[in-house]
Amino acid sequence: MRSPALRRLYKALGLLFLGLAIAGVVLPGLPATPFALLGAWAFRRGSPEWAARLDNHPRFGPSLRAWRERRAVPRRAKVLAVLSMGASWLLLWAGGAPIPVLGLVAITLILTSTYLLSRPAA
Repeated sequence: MRSPALRRLYKALGLLFLGLAIAGVVLPGLPATPFALLGAWAFRRGSPEWAARLDNHPRFGPSLRAWRERRAVPRRAKVLAVLSMGASWLLLWAGGAPIPVLGLVAITLILTSTYLLSRPAA
């Protein structure tokens, strides 16, 4: 059993990540799924009631269950994430970022994309 202060901290983190996930539904370029996953992780540690609400949510529930059960990511989320990463790199390039920064970011995005694309499709 976690202390009440730690449970409150996890619940606050869950609410923060859930807010970012909701923003990601309506804001282009801000992914919803990773923040929903982080919110679910935090709620499982701080608020079982909120974790259950997320698991049963029509928008987030299926993706969360697919991740928890099979480490699967919806195909649409994969495509949007990779496209967003590419667009972010292009914005850095167009903004005149230094070559070392572009290289480091490119390596990070390539590794992240490779991991994401290697997950099964939900």
